[in-house]
Amino acid sequence: MTVVSLPEIMDPAFHRRYGVPAFNAIDDLTTDALIQAAERSRSPLIIQISVKTVKYWGIPVVKDVFAHMAGRASVPVTLHLDHCPDPAFAKACIEAGWNSVLFDGSALSYDENFAITRDIVQFANQYGASVEGEVVAVGGVEDDVGSEEEGAAIPFEKDIEFIRETGIYCYAPAIGTAHGFYKATPVIRFDHMERLVAATAMPMVLHGGSGLTDDVFHRLIALGAAKVNISTDLKKTYADGFGNYLTAKPHEYNPIKLISAVRDDVIAMAQHYFRLFGSEGQA
Repeated sequence: MTVVSLPEIMDPAFHRRYGVPAFNAIDDLTTDALIQAAERSRSPLIIQISVKTVKYWGIPVVKDVFAHMAGRASVPVTLHLDHCPDPAFAKACIEAGWNSVLFDGSALSYDENFAITRDIVQFANQYGASVEGEVVAVGGVEDDVGSEEEGAAIPFEKDIEFIRETGIYCYAPAIGTAHGFYKATPVIRFDHMERLVAATAMPMVLHGGSGLTDDVFHRLIALGAAKVNISTDLKKTYADGFGNYLTAKPHEYNPIKLISAVRDDVIAMAQHYFRLFGSEGQA
């Protein structure tokens, strides 16, 4: 197995009710660490990249690094574009070879979001790519995208209409989770995800995964959250890895040992989530 489509990873997870972590890679170090962790755990892997990160490195660089590293992986890996509010940028990534994108039209009116999402789905279909949809904004700012407040709720019927008629593959509902570090214990609307899955049989995406309890993860995965986004915890592990190593060995000046230690920290973090979400041994 090497690079596969998003449905090839999420369909089995949804039907067997395990979750696949979708980690926001930052660079070649984190990409390599995530793939190594997935291979050690025999888990499928979703590597997603924020728009901010893609713009920093450039579309060709990100795609080439991913293709080189994931192309030789022994487990299924897919490349996803996270929270993209720009239709043109989403299409550019699809053209470059991304396997899937999240078009985040949650800041738009429902009708505008619906129309643009459907257009991106039709565009993606030409490339064999998939689209994740979002209507109500998940709270919290992630890589300069989003708002501290969760978006205003919409009628349940509108959720269903969006899911059924835009052609999206998977859906990210607003259920009380948030991006970034939680400032208080979130109140999770389990019933909303349960109703959506019952009505549509569509795989769901859990945003704001970092910081949730094991019980919350298990309940939401059992309800149909087949893709579970982990960004903040990866960033913390990455940054703390450098800081901890340099604090312990301030005069070593050995970059290879430094990045090796950080890579090991990221591998351990990823393997924790593979075990927790039940994807370990599924590849």
